[in-house]
Amino acid sequence: MAEKLLIVMANTDPRNGEELGAPLFQASVAAAMGYDVEVICTATAGRLMKKGEAEALVVKQGSPKSVYEFIKDAHEAGVKFFCCSPNLDLFDMTKDDLIPECAGIVGGAYMIEEVMEGGCKVLSY
Repeated sequence: MAEKLLIVMANTDPRNGEELGAPLFQASVAAAMGYDVEVICTATAGRLMKKGEAEALVVKQGSPKSVYEFIKDAHEAGVKFFCCSPNLDLFDMTKDDLIPECAGIVGGAYMIEEVMEGGCKVLSY
């Protein structure tokens, strides 16, 4: 049985807050269940790793809890968040622009290696 869950947020568009709830919630649940959980934010979802972006988003209109609070909750549960390296150029970011919950920057080779050799299960959003 795999001990690691890799969640890839590639098609999750921060402009549609309702798309962000499921992957963040599932990451938190898996971490609480004792699994090693990594979330890789790539493509448009890479914006979530930039300071100030997730703070301005909500999963549901009228909710007092921001998407950033969901990220912090998941991080506190043990989830590791990563930003995909092309996002730095795509969204004009530097390492200093990343939220503190972001564990680092990874490229496509990291993700492929984890999927092919890392003994993990993958959820993609």
